[in-house]
Amino acid sequence: MIRNSKLGNIFLLFGVVVTVLSCNPKEAEEQNEVVEKGVLALKISENQRYFQTDNGEPFFWLGDTGWLLFSKLDREASEKYLENRKQKGFNVIQVMVLHTTEAINAYGDTALVNGNVATPKLIEGIDQEKGEYDYWDHVDYVIDLAGQKGLYMALVPIWGSPVRAGQVTGRDADAYSKFLAERYKDSKHIIWLNGGDVPGSDSTAVWQKIGHNLRELNPDHLITFHPRGRTQSSDWFHHENWMDFNMFQSGHRRYDQDTAGKAFGEDNWKYVEVDYALKPTKPTLDGEPSYEGIPQGLHDPKEPLWDDAAVRRYGYWSVFAGAAGYTYGHSAVMQMHRSMDESSAYGNNILWEEAMDAPGAKQMVHLKNLMLDFPYFERIPDQSLVLNQGEKYDYLIATRGNDYALIYTYTGREIEVQLGTFGGETIHASWFNPRTGEYTEKEKVENKGTHKFKPSGEVQDGNDWVLVLN
Repeated sequence: MIRNSKLGNIFLLFGVVVTVLSCNPKEAEEQNEVVEKGVLALKISENQRYFQTDNGEPFFWLGDTGWLLFSKLDREASEKYLENRKQKGFNVIQVMVLHTTEAINAYGDTALVNGNVATPKLIEGIDQEKGEYDYWDHVDYVIDLAGQKGLYMALVPIWGSPVRAGQVTGRDADAYSKFLAERYKDSKHIIWLNGGDVPGSDSTAVWQKIGHNLRELNPDHLITFHPRGRTQSSDWFHHENWMDFNMFQSGHRRYDQDTAGKAFGEDNWKYVEVDYALKPTKPTLDGEPSYEGIPQGLHDPKEPLWDDAAVRRYGYWSVFAGAAGYTYGHSAVMQMHRSMDESSAYGNNILWEEAMDAPGAKQMVHLKNLMLDFPYFERIPDQSLVLNQGEKYDYLIATRGNDYALIYTYTGREIEVQLGTFGGETIHASWFNPRTGEYTEKEKVENKGTHKFKPSGEVQDGNDWVLVLN
């Protein structure tokens, strides 16, 4: 929700001065109505698998991890980042409200009194028209700015690290979550990500308190839990009434690096399969796969970096398995690495401004557009269509509706399809390019028996294609 006291400030900073600052009250009210209409509340679809807006339109979650947005970027830089993500087709920005209990923003404003989440540092009597504001005013500003651009903010109240370190008690969490819920109860474009890279079995009482308070006080906001790498929220909280949808973090490891726990390796589609089979039915998505530009395995900068082909693979694999969306990330952007920063995590040496235009960031919109090109809510995963499924990078994955099917190959290898399970007597076959978003010309095929399809190019990692049958 746009707060009138800040609307003039926003446009003053970003150049649209005359039309807003000269508005009479009626014009200002109309301006607010335009802004509000751009952000519709989200809810779960009738089949409980996907998201939709209040007016019933399908909403494909295409997220970006801008984790340190509130603490690292000033208002001008925040505008630059949010506009870039809007232009690239992202519609959800995942952000930490507090990374640590010592959180401080780009203006030197601290978030808390004595590092206690129960006592947010709120400064009364300051004049925002003169550029005076505290940490929470800045958070409000960025949230409102995102709403104006039609972007949804998926907010982590407090990252898992300080909670695990014992810096947040159940009583602290109770007060803090009530503060957040009251402050943002009218912001339609907020989604709550409880947790923050932590197992739900660690500090469970804190996560439960936050979840229950947010559900009680923000009943119209969607809530999930952002878990530790290679785990999923459903491991602990699937049956909680505050959990609207599941999220998993497939993590940043290669097949040979992931040998513990479920050991799914890079097969993030397996997490979707687990959640898809659970009752009650809830949407799920990969909220943190391997970031573009981050070392494979995460901690050794000498390892190869994950590239755009990898983030495409994670996206198409998980969505075709039945996920309700996908979150992309880049190592430099998620930490908002600036030229003034003395160090950077995970060996990153790229500034966030440059990394915003990385190849993978430009290609993610094609996945969203493809999903929305076809009847959305009827879509289901269906591996019975693929007769030569394969494994690891050769794995072929299929999703379909009543009259269409989509099959993804990461390596561009031949796909053998069982026809006759959807559509009419004949169907059209074409190829969709995940790198460009372009379709090839359609070929008519008799819709019975089996048929082999082969995309152009050599069989190799990253020559990925989607076979489109409709």
